[in-house]
Formats: sequence, structure tokens, C-alpha cells
Amino acid sequence: MEFRVLRYFLTVAREASITGAANSLHLTQPTLSRQLQELEKELGQKLLIRSKSKITLTPEGMMLRKRAEEIVDMVEKTEAEFKSINEIVGGDIYIGCGETEAMKYVTQIMKELQDEYPAVKFHIYSGNAEDVTEKLDKGLLDFGILIQPIDLSKYDNITIPHKDVWGVIMRNDSPLASKEAITIEEIKDRPIIASRQMSKKYSAASGFLDWFGNDFENLNIVATYNLIYNAAIMVQEGIGYAITLDKLVNTTGNTSLCFRPLSPKLESGLDVVWKKYQLFSPAAKIFLDKINKKFV
Repeated sequence: MEFRVLRYFLTVAREASITGAANSLHLTQPTLSRQLQELEKELGQKLLIRSKSKITLTPEGMMLRKRAEEIVDMVEKTEAEFKSINEIVGGDIYIGCGETEAMKYVTQIMKELQDEYPAVKFHIYSGNAEDVTEKLDKGLLDFGILIQPIDLSKYDNITIPHKDVWGVIMRNDSPLASKEAITIEEIKDRPIIASRQMSKKYSAASGFLDWFGNDFENLNIVATYNLIYNAAIMVQEGIGYAITLDKLVNTTGNTSLCFRPLSPKLESGLDVVWKKYQLFSPAAKIFLDKINKKFV
């Protein structure tokens, strides 16, 4: 049984797809399929159930996955220990994140890690959950930091103990600017610049359907956005009212904008996620250990 083939098997288990695994491993599908068939023949057990939609594991396949994870972890740990004898821990950590004030907790960990290991570098990709998970699934990111709701079926996760508050960004001269909070009756007929999380795909899980109730289908959505910076410019130009999270747009000092929370309050949590059975670099593993230590 070759160590290389165990890695192939774990990738297929993670991707639930020969095509996805082959792309991640930079192999052709026939090559990967042949390696898996030879592994099944070598062990004398059927490991995978192949269907048109996805690959699932047999009970024997789940047993091998557990053992393969232990073997891979041990090999990587051994390699990292011997490498660290003569080398300083370094490398690149790739993180995708949504816009949220809670990123400050993650950046505190990043600063702590860089203080200990100056050779570590971070690469940040900003986007909504759809953007980040697409790159995460393709193996282009080590971690995603995502605003709930999130489909966690393909990921392991740690929840950050922080809640972001949803509200409305508007001009200071708006008729609603005098309000302390914004109700459904006050916003339902206004021109709305909507976050992508307000789409039908996410609205039920995120709480928007409950908050808007029967008025959700009839909202006057004049524009949508995935990152708030350009949406705030649209608000400044009088295009509409942007529904967004608090503290993402500067509404202090001489700015022409203000933020008012929704009433009743609507909040979203935050998760750090990574692909199941992810094989981490030493630097990414240390980063994850620090996240566990801080939040778990």
C-alpha cells in the first residue's frame, strides 16, 4: 500500500468526486480511477460507491479513511519535526473571508503567529461565502472565515464567539436617519441595495425570510452587492438603502452616511472553516492550533 495512493484516496473521500479529486491532485481521471481500483484489489474490499452525482464510502472505505488520516498525520508530523530541526517555520497561509468586524479576532492570531514565526506570510482573499467556498473547494485557500449561514457538510469548523448585527446604511439626510432602529414597515417600500445573503438561496437560513415575512417577495431591490464598499458609494449617490452588517462602513465624523440596526434585531454568527481531511502545511497547522486554543 503506497502512501501516495492513500493521499489520493483521502482526496476522493473529501471531494466526493473523481473529477474534483483529479483536478485537485493534477491527475487525469483514468489515472486516478486506476489507482483506486488497484487499492481496492490490494485490500480485497470495495471502498467506494460510485454514482452519477457523487462518490460515497463503503463501511470498509470509512475504516480506511480513518486509518489513512492517522497515517498521513503521523508522516506529516514526523516530516515537520525533522524539518524544524534545521529550519525556521515559514510558508504561506491562504485565507478567504467575508466582510465582518470579527476579523479583528483572527488578525490578532495572525499577528501572534508572525511574531513567533516571522517567515510566515498571509494571503487574504475577500469575498462572500459563495466566492470563498468555491476557492476553498478548489484547494486555493487553507481557511475560510465566513458569515453564517454556511453549509458545513464538506467542512470542519470553529465558531467564533461574535455576532454581527444587520442594519441599514443610509444618507444622513434620509427621512429614516432620525430613527434609532428600522422596522419592516419603514423599509419595505424603499429602494433597497441588497446583500447577496438576502437572495432566496440564503435568506431562509440567514433569518431574512423571518424578518421580512410576507413582504420579502415584494421588496423593491434596485441593486445587489457582495462587498459593501461599492454599495456604500451607491448609497451616497442616492440610489437606495443598503442592508448590511454594522461597522463595515465608516459612519462617524464628517461622513455623509449613517447606520441604523434592524428592529427586531437580526444577527449572524461567524465560522472559521476548512475542508474535511485537509492536509495542512506546518504553518497552517500552527495557525489552526492557535485558533483552537483561542476559541474552543
